[in-house]
Amino acid sequence: MIFREALTNDIKQIQLVRNAVKENVLSNPGLVTDKDCVEYLTLRGKGWVCEEDGIIVGFAIADLIDNNIWALFVHPDFEGKGIGKTLHDTMLDWYFFQQKEMVWLSTAPNTRAEKFYALQGWTVTGLYGKGETKFEMTAEEWKKIQLKKYGVHHITTNDELKK
Repeated sequence: MIFREALTNDIKQIQLVRNAVKENVLSNPGLVTDKDCVEYLTLRGKGWVCEEDGIIVGFAIADLIDNNIWALFVHPDFEGKGIGKTLHDTMLDWYFFQQKEMVWLSTAPNTRAEKFYALQGWTVTGLYGKGETKFEMTAEEWKKIQLKKYGVHHITTNDELKK
């Protein structure tokens, strides 16, 4: 598997992964357009993908303007392989290298995603939108998680992404 920065020419495959998920399903796939993806990848933040044999199987996108995680999804056929965790950690390393503002996200309650974020150290801060669970992470909390995991504040390198 290869982890790398997402490019605009990845959007078609990113959309395939987004629409293949079994939880946090879009009520209308047209709600997240290719144009939205271009904006989030090029103007608002940055994204990463995981690919296997040239096929994108997971992606993550952080938004620096609204200080949130816009997306983190793994194709159902590739769940449980550490892809989401690697994308998550890479994205947060980058986000907190760019700025120290708290970052937030929301996800449907009682889902594997909700459990995943809790296990990664995110703090539940209430509800958002139509009853989604809202999580927050501060730079200081992320640094503590990294210190506990690595013994030092660790930043994911490009070489590590290639492993």
